[in-house]
Amino acid sequence: MKYIFLSFCMLSVLCLNAQAVTTYTYSVKGGDTLKLDVYAPKKMKKSDKFPVLLWMHGGGFSIGARDFIDDAKLCEYAAKNGYIGVSISYRLLRKGISTGFGCECAKEDKLETFKQAAIDYLDAAAFIVENAEALQIDTTKIIAGGSSAGAEGTLNAVYMREHFADSLNKYNNVKFAGVFSCAGAIVNADYITQSNAVPTVLFHGTKDQLVPFDTAPHHFCEPEKPGYLMLDGSKIIAKKLEELEISYYFNIVKEAMHEISTIPFEDLDKVFNFFERTVMNNEVIQTKIIKR
Repeated sequence: MKYIFLSFCMLSVLCLNAQAVTTYTYSVKGGDTLKLDVYAPKKMKKSDKFPVLLWMHGGGFSIGARDFIDDAKLCEYAAKNGYIGVSISYRLLRKGISTGFGCECAKEDKLETFKQAAIDYLDAAAFIVENAEALQIDTTKIIAGGSSAGAEGTLNAVYMREHFADSLNKYNNVKFAGVFSCAGAIVNADYITQSNAVPTVLFHGTKDQLVPFDTAPHHFCEPEKPGYLMLDGSKIIAKKLEELEISYYFNIVKEAMHEISTIPFEDLDKVFNFFERTVMNNEVIQTKIIKR
């Protein structure tokens, strides 16, 4: 499908702390109308092109929204620091499902959820690339980001699109320049290769009880449970990037649990400085920080 900027989008302008927000519909799938909010810098010349933070909220694929206060605040921060912030909605495929997304959710259903989340994310990315001129986006500098379920969707979209996407041609023009993951994991880190690896920021607690820090079952389900599915967490992703000599910023919080999925506002200056140095200036930096 070719995206048409003026006829395909539904547009609204909101105001959050004096920050203009423009809303577009990027896809309609069944009963789901999927939208994204664009937070643009206040002062923009027509010739300006900006890097992008493309953000996917968390919520276990059952709750959450693109305009929740923290997700909106993050995109607002991005817009105030030389980026265009984009926060997306996506299909919450586990909403109202009795088996949830834990150990009673069958492995096959989990993998299908990951797949469809990755596709939704790629569709949102394709939309902003298709409409880059009107949105004043630099398509060579798209930072993919998300927290918890959103981080899982993002990581799988960036590193496993060949596995999950049904039509790769649809995303030929989608190229990611970096990743920002808060308590995320990937289905298989072996899909991270020299050809697709990009500078990556990882925040994770070592005792995360839902999304594994290391290689472990999702939700730490027992092998006999329907939802037993091994995932590779931030520790494995960072190890893979180190081997490939790709930049990463790995913030480890000892003994912390899934609360590290919250957006680390106190560290955002460091996160954006990392992308400034690695994505904008092509430096190679590998940093590991351990907090207790």
